[in-house]
Amino acid sequence: MVAIYSAVHFIVDFACAFIMFRSVSLSSDWYLCILIYNFCAFAMQMPLGIIADKLDKNYLLAGAGCLLVAGAYGLVGLPLAATVVVGLGNGIYHIGAGVDVLNISEKKSGALGIFVSPGAFGVYFGTILGKASSFPAFTIVVALIAAAGVIIAAYRVWGGAYVKNAEFSPQIPSGGLIAVACLVVVVCLRSYVGFALNFTWKGIGFWGLALVFATVFGKTAGGFMSDRFGPVKSASFTLGIAALLFLFPLIPIAGVSSVLLFNMTMPVTLWAVARIIPGGKGFSFGLLTFALFLGFLPAYLGAAAPPSWVVSILSVLSIALLFTGLRKARVSSKTIYYQLSS
Repeated sequence: MVAIYSAVHFIVDFACAFIMFRSVSLSSDWYLCILIYNFCAFAMQMPLGIIADKLDKNYLLAGAGCLLVAGAYGLVGLPLAATVVVGLGNGIYHIGAGVDVLNISEKKSGALGIFVSPGAFGVYFGTILGKASSFPAFTIVVALIAAAGVIIAAYRVWGGAYVKNAEFSPQIPSGGLIAVACLVVVVCLRSYVGFALNFTWKGIGFWGLALVFATVFGKTAGGFMSDRFGPVKSASFTLGIAALLFLFPLIPIAGVSSVLLFNMTMPVTLWAVARIIPGGKGFSFGLLTFALFLGFLPAYLGAAAPPSWVVSILSVLSIALLFTGLRKARVSSKTIYYQLSS
C-alpha cells in the first residue's frame, strides 16, 4: 500500500502542477490562483484531517482526491473554480493516503519518507510538461481515474489487514503543546527556506534537476536514517551539516547537499507530531501542511531571499526546536507502547 500511495502521490502532484501551468496560468487571476491553490491544497488539510480521523475511510478519501483532481480538468475554462477543485483534490488525497501510511508505519518513519518524496518529482515534471504544449491532458485524467480504481481495488484485496484509525481524540498530553508548537515552527522554517532559496545556478541544466533529486531522496533517506540512528541524532547531524553547507551558496555541490540534508527532517516531523497526538493522525498531518502554507506566504508576498548566513542560523534554530519536539514524541511513543503491551 505504501508503494501504491507513493506512486499515486507522483500522479496527483504531476496532475496538479500540469493543470496549473497548462491552463490556469493563462488567466489574468494567475497570481490569486497561486494563493488559492496553496490554501486549498495545504491549509485545508487541517480540517480535512479531522474528518479523516472520524470517518476512518482513508482509502475512499484518497480515491476521491484522485477523482476530484481529474474533475478539475473539466473546469479549465473557469480558472478560479478549477484551482479550488484541484487544490481540494490534492489535499483530500494527501490526507487519505497520509493517514493510512501513518497507520501502517506505526513507530517507524521510513514509510513516511517513501510516501512524501515522489511529490517533488510530480511537481517538477508536471510543471515542465504543463508549460509545453505537446503532452495530451486526457492521459492524465485516465491515469487519475485508474489510480482511484487501484486504491479501492487494493482495499478490497487487503482490507482485512488494514490498520484502522485510533479513536478520535485531538487531546495533546501534558507538555505536548510546546513540543507540537516547536515542530510546527520547524516545518514553517523548512517551507520558508525551500521557497526562499535562490541559488544562482539552479536553473542551469544538470544542477536544477539535481536539486529536485536532492529534495526527493533527502525525504526518503531521512525516514530510514531516523529509524536506524534515532530521530534526535539523525536530525541534529543532518541539520548541522546543512547549516555549514548553506554558507557556500555559489558552489553547486554544496547547495545540492544542503538541500538534501535539510529535507531529511520532513518524515521525522510527521512521525513526531503523530506520536504526540495518536488520536488525531489526520489532524497532525494537516497541522504540518498548514505550517507549509505559512512558510509559503513570505515568498508569495515578495519577501526578499535571505542571505546564506541567515539560512544557516535557521538550520541551527531548527535543531533546538526539533530536540524539544522529538524528546516529547519519544516519550509519547514509549507510553503508547506500554499501554498496548499492558
